[in-house]
Amino acid sequence: MTRIIDRLDEVSGRYDALFVDLWGCLHNGREAFPAAVSALQRYKAGGGAVVLLTNAPRPREDVEAQLARLEVPRDCWDSIATSGDAARAAMLRGAVGRKVWYMGTEADLTFFEPLHIIEDPVAVERVSLDEAEGIVCTGPFDTHADPAELRPQLLFAKQKGLKLLCANPDLVVDRGEVREYCAGAVARLYEEMGGESLYFGKPQPAIYDLARQRLAEVADVPEHAILCIGDGIATDIRGALGEDLDSLFVTGGLAAAETRTTRDPNPAALSAYLSREMASPTYAMGFLR
Repeated sequence: MTRIIDRLDEVSGRYDALFVDLWGCLHNGREAFPAAVSALQRYKAGGGAVVLLTNAPRPREDVEAQLARLEVPRDCWDSIATSGDAARAAMLRGAVGRKVWYMGTEADLTFFEPLHIIEDPVAVERVSLDEAEGIVCTGPFDTHADPAELRPQLLFAKQKGLKLLCANPDLVVDRGEVREYCAGAVARLYEEMGGESLYFGKPQPAIYDLARQRLAEVADVPEHAILCIGDGIATDIRGALGEDLDSLFVTGGLAAAETRTTRDPNPAALSAYLSREMASPTYAMGFLR
């Protein structure tokens, strides 16, 4: 049964490392959450290690720069693992061919920069859809538009038998008060249309393997001493369950309405939501603090 807690400090002493989601837990895309920052600073001051585990479709250097812009202090985390890096590794190993059609925004073009951990990478070339051997999707072209508008291109891609590499399995994020679509929404639509999508972020194993590599660079931590924290029931929590890791569900993010979270989740609403989602996180709290 999921235990509702008030503060991270209540349980953090049981764990030597945290895998912490970013969007919805540490920031909202516009500003950092001071209480969450303080919680991670206290945890690290007590000797714990923090790996930020995000479905951002970008290299970790880009995410680090974003955190600096949002004034997230460097002393509240040790390393970063991104779905972008996990997906880039797959792309550079040829997962969707050499000639790829790119779906995403100009801001995410850093996805195509070299990844030096890959030996003998495939020479990937961005081409038009009619020339493509596969699709690389970091998100829709317009994050505010219904992904259904992409049906014509996706139908053509399906008819060609193209695989779609999804660099961010999240369906949506909230930038402040505005909800935006992510690559996961496009990948799900493509599958519903009969196409094949490849996922490399949470809840898929590849990004957890990357997170463990990042953690091993800073600390030697046994599996049972890792706690995963996130607000996505289908990504953060399902991923933790799949990896047999304990989890802390932050209910005030994506599921705030369903769990009737103000400061804390409503216990009855939380129980009903978890039953519908067939998920059982170890702990739950309204906001990371």
